[in-house]
Amino acid sequence: MKLQYNPNNKDSIISFAKLLIGKSVGGEYKNDILKLNLSSKDKGRLGKVIEELYFRYKPNPKPEADFKKAGLELKSAGLLKQKKGHNFVAKERLVLNIIDYELLVKQTFENNFLTGKNAHLLLVFYLYEQGVDIIDSVIKLVGDWPYTKEDLEIIKKDWEFIKRKVAEGKAHELSEGDTYYLGACTKGANASSVRKQPFSEIPAKQRAYSLKQGYVNHIIASIANDTTEAYGKLIPSVSAAKKQTIEEIVISKFKPFYGRSAEQILALTGVVLNVKAKNFHASLTKAILGIEIDKEIEEFEKAGIEIKTIRVENDNSIKQSVSFPAFEFEKIYSENWITSELKELIEGKFLFIFFKNNGDNYFLEKVKFWNMPFSDRVEVRKVWLNTKKIIQEGRIFKDFAKDKLGNIRVSKKSNPIRLNNLPKISESLICHVRPHSNDSTETFPLPVEDKILKVKEYSKQCFWLNNTYVRDEVYLNK
Repeated sequence: MKLQYNPNNKDSIISFAKLLIGKSVGGEYKNDILKLNLSSKDKGRLGKVIEELYFRYKPNPKPEADFKKAGLELKSAGLLKQKKGHNFVAKERLVLNIIDYELLVKQTFENNFLTGKNAHLLLVFYLYEQGVDIIDSVIKLVGDWPYTKEDLEIIKKDWEFIKRKVAEGKAHELSEGDTYYLGACTKGANASSVRKQPFSEIPAKQRAYSLKQGYVNHIIASIANDTTEAYGKLIPSVSAAKKQTIEEIVISKFKPFYGRSAEQILALTGVVLNVKAKNFHASLTKAILGIEIDKEIEEFEKAGIEIKTIRVENDNSIKQSVSFPAFEFEKIYSENWITSELKELIEGKFLFIFFKNNGDNYFLEKVKFWNMPFSDRVEVRKVWLNTKKIIQEGRIFKDFAKDKLGNIRVSKKSNPIRLNNLPKISESLICHVRPHSNDSTETFPLPVEDKILKVKEYSKQCFWLNNTYVRDEVYLNK
């Protein structure tokens, strides 16, 4: 059959791909798909169907682009519809190709990334809907993605960091929080998916290059010509990106304000903010970085950098633990650690901003980029597994909190305070689980009925980094 596009011409390929918009390959190739004998567990099924049945070529296992002469690599990825508005966001990071640790240490960025499979992407985005087979999902967005020169400089530094860690015999310690735009994500069915690494006898988890979820959101907005989000840039030019990393640029902007209170910082920047607003510290960070308050920090959004502002007392103690978003019991019940939200969160990159009390006020002492060490991530996994087990067994509820006289204690809203079996701060040096808020009426469904309360919902909970862990491993650790 004659091809309906020119496989050697980039514009022809992209134009032909855009004809998929509004269609589902399941509807177009229902009978032919059965002949491919694809496993229902194969996450790459949609891409394979598009390659073989739409573009009429066999999947390419070589380290070169799918459309070699045109320099285009085809990738399919999921979209989620935002709860507010009609915009879309990425369902997850965009996985590129498996990292060959043995080969990586012999390569340069230019002969690996720039001339390989990932230099120029042709992206087919489908709408992910729970319960809908990926093959039947509607394709909503198609376009190509040539990286900007500024982005390539950051991606190059990310790639070189990954290579350096492998060369040091630490491929088993890789984390997505090590880098900014280009990640090294785990890739495999389970924890037993490992590979040999060249300078260590320790097996390393199989990993693949990936573009971080925040970065993929920018790709989506660009292809869709979505200008609803306004961004301010930290890195003004390619030359700036070559000279300094994102970390170096951020620290250089914060340093002039060290030793000053939030009020003094505002006076120096000339920015007027409501100090009682919930987003005060986020807005203060933008003021320090020279970003307009009504704009997002482009590089932070792309890299998925989480900002945590911490108050330190004059004796170096930290009173508050650091929370992550509330988790859904049903999601933990059904997911595994490899694909869990918590794993993704703790493998991310954080910017900690420390304000220290000198007796009269809190003053900006320092900022620090941080990602969790490998050994600590192992401990967090244990806490997560314990939480999962308690949920699976329906052992959430433990008892009602009581006073010294044995009377049931109630919250400010007159609700009885319920104690649970979830991991306490005393059970781990790193993290624990406790309520997301003081309102016990805010609940999530339980996948298994609680054996004592006989209910199928419980107050919202979240994972927290222990305040002592943040003090010892982030604040005090050089």
